[in-house]
Amino acid sequence: MRVILKGGAWKNTEDEILKAAVMKYGKNQWARVSSLLGRKTAKQCKARWFEWLDPSIKKTDWSKDEDEKLLHLAKLMPTQWRTIAPIVGRTPAQCLERYQRLLDEAEQAEGEAGQLGLTGSQGGETSAAVTDPSGRGSYMHGIQPTPETRPAIPDAVDMDADEKEMLSEARARLANTQGKKAKRKARERQLEEARRLASLQKSRELKAAGIEVRKKKKTNDMDYNADIPFEKRPMAGFFDTREELNRVNDLDFLRKRLNQIDGRKKRDYFDEQAKQRAKRTKQSKNGDGDDEEGITFVPSSTNAKLLKIQEAEQIAQRRKLQLPTPQVTQTELDEIIKLGQASETARDLVSDGPNAASNSLLNEYQSVPKFTDVRTPATEDTVMVEARNLRRLAASQTPLLGRDSDEMSAEETGTGYDGIQPRSSIVQTPNPLLTPLRAGHASVAAGRTS
Repeated sequence: MRVILKGGAWKNTEDEILKAAVMKYGKNQWARVSSLLGRKTAKQCKARWFEWLDPSIKKTDWSKDEDEKLLHLAKLMPTQWRTIAPIVGRTPAQCLERYQRLLDEAEQAEGEAGQLGLTGSQGGETSAAVTDPSGRGSYMHGIQPTPETRPAIPDAVDMDADEKEMLSEARARLANTQGKKAKRKARERQLEEARRLASLQKSRELKAAGIEVRKKKKTNDMDYNADIPFEKRPMAGFFDTREELNRVNDLDFLRKRLNQIDGRKKRDYFDEQAKQRAKRTKQSKNGDGDDEEGITFVPSSTNAKLLKIQEAEQIAQRRKLQLPTPQVTQTELDEIIKLGQASETARDLVSDGPNAASNSLLNEYQSVPKFTDVRTPATEDTVMVEARNLRRLAASQTPLLGRDSDEMSAEETGTGYDGIQPRSSIVQTPNPLLTPLRAGHASVAAGRTS
Protein backbone atom coordinates (compact mmCIF):
# COMPACT_ATOMS: atom_id res chain seq x y z
CA MET A 1 0.00 0.00 0.00
CA ARG A 2 1.35 3.38 -1.01
CA VAL A 3 1.51 5.93 1.78
CA ILE A 4 1.26 9.61 0.77
CA LEU A 5 3.05 11.99 3.10
CA LYS A 6 1.33 15.36 3.21
CA GLY A 7 3.48 18.44 3.01
CA GLY A 8 6.47 19.58 0.99
CA ALA A 9 6.90 22.35 -1.53
CA TRP A 10 3.84 23.87 -3.13
CA LYS A 11 3.22 23.58 -6.86
CA ASN A 12 1.54 26.00 -9.18
CA THR A 13 -1.53 23.79 -9.67
CA GLU A 14 -2.01 23.50 -5.91
CA ASP A 15 -1.84 27.27 -5.54
CA GLU A 16 -4.49 27.78 -8.22
CA ILE A 17 -6.76 25.13 -6.69
CA LEU A 18 -6.33 26.76 -3.27
CA LYS A 19 -7.27 30.19 -4.66
CA ALA A 20 -10.41 28.83 -6.31
CA ALA A 21 -11.36 26.89 -3.17
CA VAL A 22 -10.98 29.98 -0.99
CA MET A 23 -13.19 31.93 -3.39
CA LYS A 24 -15.89 29.25 -3.05
CA TYR A 25 -15.65 28.07 0.56
CA GLY A 26 -14.21 31.18 2.25
CA LYS A 27 -11.39 31.52 4.77
CA ASN A 28 -12.97 29.50 7.59
CA GLN A 29 -13.63 26.04 6.10
CA TRP A 30 -10.02 24.91 5.71
CA ALA A 31 -10.87 21.22 6.14
CA ARG A 32 -13.16 21.41 3.11
CA VAL A 33 -10.51 23.38 1.21
CA SER A 34 -7.83 20.80 2.01
CA SER A 35 -10.08 17.99 0.75
CA LEU A 36 -9.39 19.27 -2.77
CA LEU A 37 -5.63 18.96 -2.20
CA GLY A 38 -4.60 15.39 -1.51
CA ARG A 39 -1.07 16.25 -0.40
CA LYS A 40 -1.79 19.14 1.94
CA THR A 41 -3.46 19.41 5.33
CA ALA A 42 -5.87 22.06 6.55
CA LYS A 43 -3.18 23.83 8.58
CA GLN A 44 -0.83 23.89 5.62
CA CYS A 45 -3.56 25.35 3.37
CA LYS A 46 -4.32 28.04 5.93
CA ALA A 47 -0.64 28.88 6.38
CA ARG A 48 -0.12 29.00 2.61
CA TRP A 49 -2.97 31.47 2.20
CA PHE A 50 -2.03 33.80 5.05
CA GLU A 51 1.74 33.62 4.37
CA TRP A 52 1.89 33.83 0.57
CA LEU A 53 -1.35 33.86 -1.47
CA ASP A 54 -3.33 36.55 0.35
CA PRO A 55 -3.57 39.62 -1.93
CA SER A 56 -3.05 41.93 1.04
CA ILE A 57 0.48 40.60 1.65
CA LYS A 58 3.15 43.18 0.88
CA LYS A 59 5.98 41.61 -1.13
CA THR A 60 7.94 44.72 -2.10
CA ASP A 61 11.40 45.62 -0.84
CA TRP A 62 11.81 46.65 2.78
CA SER A 63 12.20 50.36 3.41
CA LYS A 64 14.41 51.94 6.04
CA ASP A 65 11.43 52.91 8.20
CA GLU A 66 10.17 49.32 8.19
CA ASP A 67 13.63 48.04 9.15
CA GLU A 68 13.86 50.50 12.04
CA LYS A 69 10.38 49.57 13.26
CA LEU A 70 11.16 45.85 12.96
CA LEU A 71 14.39 46.05 14.95
CA HIS A 72 12.82 48.35 17.52
CA LEU A 73 9.89 46.00 18.11
CA ALA A 74 12.21 42.99 18.16
CA LYS A 75 14.11 44.74 20.95
CA LEU A 76 10.91 45.43 22.90
CA MET A 77 9.18 42.09 22.18
CA PRO A 78 11.81 39.45 21.40
CA THR A 79 10.67 36.45 19.28
CA GLN A 80 7.02 37.62 19.27
CA TRP A 81 6.78 37.72 15.50
CA ARG A 82 3.01 37.24 15.27
CA THR A 83 2.58 40.34 17.45
CA ILE A 84 5.19 42.35 15.55
CA ALA A 85 3.97 41.41 12.04
CA PRO A 86 0.67 43.38 11.94
CA ILE A 87 2.39 46.46 13.38
CA VAL A 88 5.10 46.41 10.72
CA GLY A 89 2.64 45.47 7.96
CA ARG A 90 4.31 42.20 6.94
CA THR A 91 3.84 38.49 7.61
CA PRO A 92 5.58 36.82 10.57
CA ALA A 93 7.78 34.78 8.24
CA GLN A 94 8.85 37.91 6.38
CA CYS A 95 9.68 39.67 9.66
CA LEU A 96 11.76 36.74 10.91
CA GLU A 97 13.60 36.37 7.61
CA ARG A 98 14.34 40.10 7.40
CA TYR A 99 15.49 40.16 11.03
CA GLN A 100 17.95 37.32 10.43
CA ARG A 101 19.22 38.94 7.26
CA LEU A 102 19.89 42.25 9.05
CA LEU A 103 21.81 40.45 11.79
CA ASP A 104 23.90 38.65 9.16
CA GLU A 105 24.64 41.93 7.39
CA ALA A 106 25.72 43.50 10.68
CA GLU A 107 27.99 40.54 11.42
CA GLN A 108 29.47 40.69 7.93
CA ALA A 109 30.10 44.43 8.28
CA GLU A 110 31.88 43.88 11.59
CA GLY A 111 33.96 41.13 10.03
CA GLU A 112 34.98 43.32 7.13
CA ALA A 113 35.89 46.13 9.53
CA GLY A 114 38.27 43.80 11.38
CA GLN A 115 36.14 43.36 14.47
CA LEU A 116 35.51 40.05 16.21
CA GLY A 117 32.85 37.87 14.59
CA LEU A 118 31.62 34.36 14.99
CA THR A 119 33.59 33.02 12.00
CA GLY A 120 35.53 36.05 10.76
CA SER A 121 35.27 37.81 7.45
CA GLN A 122 35.29 34.53 5.49
CA GLY A 123 33.20 32.51 7.93
CA GLY A 124 30.62 29.86 7.24
CA GLU A 125 27.50 31.99 7.64
CA THR A 126 28.89 34.79 5.53
CA SER A 127 30.01 32.62 2.66
CA ALA A 128 26.92 30.37 2.67
CA ALA A 129 24.48 33.22 2.09
CA VAL A 130 24.43 32.52 -1.64
CA THR A 131 22.63 29.18 -1.52
CA ASP A 132 19.66 30.35 0.54
CA PRO A 133 17.46 33.30 -0.54
CA SER A 134 16.88 34.14 3.11
CA GLY A 135 20.61 34.48 3.78
CA ARG A 136 20.74 31.72 6.42
CA GLY A 137 22.82 29.11 4.57
CA SER A 138 21.79 25.90 2.80
CA TYR A 139 18.81 23.84 3.93
CA MET A 140 19.33 20.73 6.00
CA HIS A 141 19.07 17.63 3.75
CA GLY A 142 17.60 19.82 1.00
CA ILE A 143 14.25 20.22 2.83
CA GLN A 144 12.72 23.65 3.22
CA PRO A 145 11.62 24.29 6.81
CA THR A 146 8.78 26.63 5.76
CA PRO A 147 7.60 25.76 2.23
CA GLU A 148 4.41 27.82 2.73
CA THR A 149 6.45 31.04 2.56
CA ARG A 150 8.31 30.17 -0.68
CA PRO A 151 7.27 30.65 -4.31
CA ALA A 152 5.50 27.78 -6.02
CA ILE A 153 7.31 25.22 -8.16
CA PRO A 154 6.38 25.35 -11.87
CA ASP A 155 4.25 22.50 -13.18
CA ALA A 156 5.90 19.70 -15.09
CA VAL A 157 4.95 18.98 -18.68
CA ASP A 158 4.05 15.35 -17.89
CA MET A 159 2.12 15.43 -14.61
CA ASP A 160 1.69 12.42 -12.37
CA ALA A 161 -1.50 10.40 -12.37
CA ASP A 162 -2.24 11.54 -8.82
CA GLU A 163 -1.90 15.19 -9.79
CA LYS A 164 -4.14 14.74 -12.85
CA GLU A 165 -6.77 12.99 -10.75
CA MET A 166 -6.61 15.73 -8.10
CA LEU A 167 -6.94 18.42 -10.76
CA SER A 168 -9.93 16.78 -12.47
CA GLU A 169 -11.73 16.20 -9.17
CA ALA A 170 -11.15 19.78 -8.06
CA ARG A 171 -12.38 21.05 -11.41
CA ALA A 172 -15.57 19.01 -11.13
CA ARG A 173 -16.26 20.05 -7.54
CA LEU A 174 -15.54 23.71 -8.10
CA ALA A 175 -17.68 23.76 -11.25
CA ASN A 176 -20.69 22.62 -9.22
CA THR A 177 -21.80 25.98 -7.88
CA GLN A 178 -25.27 24.64 -6.93
CA GLY A 179 -26.13 22.19 -4.20
CA LYS A 180 -28.68 19.34 -4.22
CA LYS A 181 -31.62 21.55 -3.29
CA ALA A 182 -30.77 24.07 -5.99
CA LYS A 183 -30.60 21.27 -8.55
CA ARG A 184 -34.03 19.95 -7.53
CA LYS A 185 -35.56 23.44 -7.69
CA ALA A 186 -34.10 24.01 -11.14
CA ARG A 187 -35.49 20.68 -12.35
CA GLU A 188 -38.95 21.55 -11.02
CA ARG A 189 -38.86 24.95 -12.76
CA GLN A 190 -37.89 23.24 -16.00
CA LEU A 191 -40.80 20.76 -15.75
CA GLU A 192 -43.24 23.57 -14.98
CA GLU A 193 -42.08 25.54 -18.01
CA ALA A 194 -42.45 22.47 -20.23
CA ARG A 195 -45.99 21.89 -18.91
CA ARG A 196 -46.96 25.51 -19.61
CA LEU A 197 -45.61 25.39 -23.16
CA ALA A 198 -47.49 22.14 -23.84
CA SER A 199 -50.81 23.59 -22.69
CA LEU A 200 -50.23 26.75 -24.73
CA GLN A 201 -49.51 24.70 -27.86
CA LYS A 202 -52.67 22.65 -27.30
CA SER A 203 -54.87 25.71 -26.99
CA ARG A 204 -53.40 27.22 -30.15
CA GLU A 205 -54.03 24.04 -32.13
CA LEU A 206 -57.64 23.88 -30.94
CA LYS A 207 -58.18 27.53 -31.83
CA ALA A 208 -56.74 26.94 -35.31
CA ALA A 209 -59.15 24.03 -35.76
CA GLY A 210 -62.10 26.24 -34.88
CA ILE A 211 -62.62 24.92 -31.41
CA GLU A 212 -62.44 27.72 -28.87
CA VAL A 213 -61.98 26.55 -25.37
CA ARG A 214 -62.71 29.16 -22.77
CA LYS A 215 -61.17 28.93 -19.41
CA LYS A 216 -63.53 28.66 -16.54
CA LYS A 217 -63.63 31.88 -14.62
CA LYS A 218 -63.39 31.50 -10.92
CA THR A 219 -65.91 33.30 -8.82
CA ASN A 220 -63.40 35.11 -6.68
CA ASP A 221 -61.04 36.07 -9.50
CA MET A 222 -60.99 39.54 -11.08
CA ASP A 223 -60.46 40.50 -14.69
CA TYR A 224 -57.95 43.33 -14.49
CA ASN A 225 -58.55 44.24 -18.14
CA ALA A 226 -62.24 44.95 -17.64
CA ASP A 227 -62.59 45.87 -13.98
CA ILE A 228 -60.90 48.44 -11.81
CA PRO A 229 -59.12 46.79 -8.89
CA PHE A 230 -59.82 48.14 -5.41
CA GLU A 231 -62.38 50.62 -6.74
CA LYS A 232 -64.30 52.64 -4.17
CA ARG A 233 -67.31 54.44 -5.60
CA PRO A 234 -68.07 57.83 -4.01
CA MET A 235 -71.35 58.39 -2.24
CA ALA A 236 -74.13 60.14 -4.16
CA GLY A 237 -74.42 63.87 -3.40
CA PHE A 238 -77.32 66.28 -3.27
CA PHE A 239 -77.00 67.50 -6.87
CA ASP A 240 -77.38 65.78 -10.19
CA THR A 241 -74.07 65.47 -12.13
CA ARG A 242 -75.27 63.63 -15.22
CA GLU A 243 -74.97 66.79 -17.33
CA GLU A 244 -71.23 66.94 -16.71
CA LEU A 245 -70.76 63.54 -18.31
CA ASN A 246 -72.46 64.69 -21.52
CA ARG A 247 -70.67 68.05 -21.69
CA VAL A 248 -68.40 68.56 -24.73
CA ASN A 249 -64.82 69.64 -24.03
CA ASP A 250 -64.11 73.32 -24.64
CA LEU A 251 -61.69 73.55 -27.57
CA ASP A 252 -60.79 77.18 -26.89
CA PHE A 253 -59.59 76.29 -23.42
CA LEU A 254 -57.48 73.45 -24.79
CA ARG A 255 -55.81 75.70 -27.35
CA LYS A 256 -54.64 78.30 -24.85
CA ARG A 257 -50.99 78.50 -23.87
CA LEU A 258 -49.54 78.87 -20.41
CA ASN A 259 -48.44 82.46 -20.91
CA GLN A 260 -51.95 83.36 -22.05
CA ILE A 261 -53.33 82.10 -18.75
CA ASP A 262 -50.61 83.25 -16.31
CA GLY A 263 -49.92 86.54 -18.01
CA ARG A 264 -46.63 88.22 -18.67
CA LYS A 265 -43.59 86.85 -16.85
CA LYS A 266 -41.18 88.98 -14.85
CA ARG A 267 -38.20 87.72 -16.80
CA ASP A 268 -39.63 89.00 -20.08
CA TYR A 269 -40.40 92.34 -18.45
CA PHE A 270 -36.84 92.73 -17.14
CA ASP A 271 -35.37 91.71 -20.50
CA GLU A 272 -37.43 94.35 -22.24
CA GLN A 273 -36.36 97.01 -19.72
CA ALA A 274 -32.70 96.07 -20.25
CA LYS A 275 -33.09 96.38 -24.00
CA GLN A 276 -34.63 99.83 -23.61
CA ARG A 277 -31.78 101.00 -21.34
CA ALA A 278 -29.21 99.71 -23.81
CA LYS A 279 -30.99 101.50 -26.61
CA ARG A 280 -31.07 104.82 -24.70
CA THR A 281 -27.38 104.49 -23.84
CA LYS A 282 -26.50 103.92 -27.47
CA GLN A 283 -28.51 106.96 -28.54
CA SER A 284 -26.83 109.17 -25.93
CA LYS A 285 -23.38 108.10 -27.15
CA ASN A 286 -24.30 108.86 -30.75
CA GLY A 287 -25.40 112.38 -29.75
CA ASP A 288 -29.06 111.80 -30.21
CA GLY A 289 -30.48 112.92 -26.88
CA ASP A 290 -34.14 112.23 -27.69
CA ASP A 291 -35.38 108.67 -27.78
CA GLU A 292 -38.51 107.37 -29.42
CA GLU A 293 -40.66 108.25 -26.41
CA GLY A 294 -39.39 111.85 -26.28
CA ILE A 295 -37.48 111.41 -23.00
CA THR A 296 -34.10 113.12 -22.74
CA PHE A 297 -31.33 110.94 -21.26
CA VAL A 298 -29.11 113.00 -18.90
CA PRO A 299 -26.28 111.07 -17.17
CA SER A 300 -25.97 111.97 -13.49
CA SER A 301 -23.12 111.67 -10.99
CA THR A 302 -25.10 109.29 -8.76
CA ASN A 303 -23.80 106.25 -10.63
CA ALA A 304 -20.19 107.36 -10.11
CA LYS A 305 -20.79 107.81 -6.38
CA LEU A 306 -22.35 104.35 -6.14
CA LEU A 307 -19.36 102.81 -7.91
CA LYS A 308 -16.98 104.51 -5.47
CA ILE A 309 -18.98 103.24 -2.50
CA GLN A 310 -18.93 99.68 -3.88
CA GLU A 311 -15.16 99.81 -4.44
CA ALA A 312 -14.64 101.03 -0.87
CA GLU A 313 -16.75 98.17 0.47
CA GLN A 314 -14.77 95.61 -1.54
CA ILE A 315 -11.48 97.02 -0.23
CA ALA A 316 -12.81 96.85 3.34
CA GLN A 317 -13.84 93.21 2.86
CA ARG A 318 -10.37 92.14 1.76
CA ARG A 319 -8.20 90.35 4.27
CA LYS A 320 -5.26 92.13 5.75
CA LEU A 321 -1.83 91.08 4.58
CA GLN A 322 -0.31 88.85 7.27
CA LEU A 323 3.45 88.57 6.95
CA PRO A 324 5.39 85.87 8.83
CA THR A 325 7.32 86.77 11.95
CA PRO A 326 10.84 88.00 11.18
CA GLN A 327 13.60 85.43 11.56
CA VAL A 328 16.17 88.07 12.57
CA THR A 329 15.39 90.38 15.46
CA GLN A 330 16.26 94.06 15.70
CA THR A 331 19.07 93.33 18.19
CA GLU A 332 20.77 90.97 15.77
CA LEU A 333 20.44 93.52 12.98
CA ASP A 334 22.12 96.11 15.22
CA GLU A 335 24.98 93.69 15.90
CA ILE A 336 25.48 93.11 12.18
CA ILE A 337 25.53 96.88 11.58
CA LYS A 338 28.10 97.33 14.36
CA LEU A 339 30.32 94.65 12.81
CA GLY A 340 30.12 96.40 9.46
CA GLN A 341 30.93 99.75 11.04
CA ALA A 342 33.94 98.22 12.84
CA SER A 343 35.33 96.88 9.57
CA GLU A 344 34.80 100.27 7.93
CA THR A 345 36.62 102.00 10.79
CA ALA A 346 39.58 99.65 10.44
CA ARG A 347 39.68 100.31 6.72
CA ASP A 348 39.64 104.07 7.27
CA LEU A 349 42.59 103.79 9.66
CA VAL A 350 44.60 101.89 7.08
CA SER A 351 43.68 104.30 4.29
CA ASP A 352 44.72 107.37 6.33
CA GLY A 353 48.21 105.98 7.05
CA PRO A 354 51.38 106.13 4.96
CA ASN A 355 50.18 103.12 2.88
CA ALA A 356 47.36 105.04 1.25
CA ALA A 357 48.89 104.43 -2.19
CA SER A 358 48.22 100.68 -1.90
CA ASN A 359 44.62 101.21 -0.82
CA SER A 360 43.37 100.28 -4.29
CA LEU A 361 44.84 96.81 -3.87
CA LEU A 362 42.61 96.02 -0.88
CA ASN A 363 39.35 94.16 -1.44
CA GLU A 364 36.02 94.63 0.21
CA TYR A 365 36.12 91.83 2.77
CA GLN A 366 33.05 92.96 4.63
CA SER A 367 30.75 91.33 2.08
CA VAL A 368 32.46 87.96 2.42
CA PRO A 369 30.73 85.71 4.99
CA LYS A 370 33.01 84.95 7.93
CA PHE A 371 31.53 81.59 8.92
CA THR A 372 33.12 78.28 7.99
CA ASP A 373 31.75 75.95 5.33
CA VAL A 374 28.57 74.39 6.63
CA ARG A 375 27.72 70.88 5.49
CA THR A 376 24.99 68.44 6.32
CA PRO A 377 26.23 66.33 9.24
CA ALA A 378 26.62 62.63 8.55
CA THR A 379 23.67 60.55 9.71
CA GLU A 380 24.27 57.31 11.51
CA ASP A 381 22.71 54.14 10.15
CA THR A 382 20.22 53.32 12.91
CA VAL A 383 19.35 50.02 11.24
CA MET A 384 22.91 48.72 11.52
CA VAL A 385 23.23 50.17 15.03
CA GLU A 386 20.15 48.29 16.22
CA ALA A 387 21.30 45.11 14.45
CA ARG A 388 24.66 45.27 16.25
CA ASN A 389 22.93 45.91 19.56
CA LEU A 390 20.64 42.92 19.09
CA ARG A 391 23.59 40.69 18.17
CA ARG A 392 25.42 41.76 21.33
CA LEU A 393 22.27 41.18 23.36
CA ALA A 394 21.90 37.66 21.96
CA ALA A 395 25.59 36.86 22.52
CA SER A 396 25.72 38.29 26.05
CA GLN A 397 25.90 35.98 29.04
CA THR A 398 23.50 35.85 31.93
CA PRO A 399 24.00 38.43 34.69
CA LEU A 400 23.78 35.62 37.25
CA LEU A 401 27.48 34.92 36.67
CA GLY A 402 28.29 38.05 38.65
CA ARG A 403 30.21 40.00 36.04
CA ASP A 404 29.29 42.77 33.63
CA SER A 405 29.34 42.14 29.93
CA ASP A 406 31.73 44.30 27.97
CA GLU A 407 29.60 43.86 24.90
CA MET A 408 26.51 45.37 26.51
CA SER A 409 28.48 48.21 28.06
CA ALA A 410 29.48 49.23 24.55
CA GLU A 411 25.87 49.37 23.36
CA GLU A 412 25.27 52.25 20.98
CA THR A 413 22.34 54.62 21.03
CA GLY A 414 19.69 53.45 18.58
CA THR A 415 15.95 53.84 18.45
CA GLY A 416 15.58 53.96 22.24
CA TYR A 417 12.84 52.60 24.49
CA ASP A 418 10.45 55.56 24.43
CA GLY A 419 7.48 53.73 22.93
CA ILE A 420 6.25 51.44 20.22
CA GLN A 421 7.50 53.83 17.53
CA PRO A 422 11.28 54.02 16.99
CA ARG A 423 12.96 57.25 18.01
CA SER A 424 14.27 59.06 14.95
CA SER A 425 16.36 62.22 14.87
CA ILE A 426 15.84 64.42 11.82
CA VAL A 427 19.15 65.89 10.65
CA GLN A 428 18.76 69.08 8.64
CA THR A 429 21.24 71.09 6.65
CA PRO A 430 22.10 74.28 8.62
CA ASN A 431 20.94 77.50 6.98
CA PRO A 432 23.36 80.42 7.47
CA LEU A 433 20.57 82.91 6.74
CA LEU A 434 18.56 81.62 9.71
CA THR A 435 21.64 81.68 11.98
CA PRO A 436 23.17 85.19 11.92
CA LEU A 437 26.69 85.86 13.11
CA ARG A 438 27.28 86.49 16.77
CA ALA A 439 29.74 89.08 18.02
CA GLY A 440 32.91 87.41 19.28
CA HIS A 441 32.80 84.15 17.24
CA ALA A 442 32.18 83.28 13.64
CA SER A 443 31.03 79.66 13.85
CA VAL A 444 27.53 78.59 12.96
CA ALA A 445 25.80 76.10 15.21
CA ALA A 446 24.47 73.22 13.14
CA GLY A 447 20.73 72.85 13.24
CA ARG A 448 20.12 75.93 15.46
CA THR A 449 17.71 78.58 14.29
CA SER A 450 17.09 81.84 16.07
